[in-house]
Amino acid sequence: MAEWTFLTNHSHVLVCLADDPDLRIRDMAERVGITERATQRIVAELVASGYLEKVRDGRRNRYRVVTDRPLRHPLERSHTIGDLLTAVSAPAD
Repeated sequence: MAEWTFLTNHSHVLVCLADDPDLRIRDMAERVGITERATQRIVAELVASGYLEKVRDGRRNRYRVVTDRPLRHPLERSHTIGDLLTAVSAPAD
């Protein structure tokens, strides 16, 4: 049986960047467990959809997660990216 998780790779990338806005694509890919190419695609999709802002800082990129954007699925639309990040970054009881 293949392993699965409750969050998508898109949300894993957002969690990484919320924790460290200066992460390189290579480091995000390693943390999420996907290829650099897949990570680049996800970052581009998140930027294009307004969930992530990318600012060039010298030779590096710096990212800002737009926390007030709603989640995309109709069942979750009443919650924001900020709600998700708060839920997954909160210490377990």
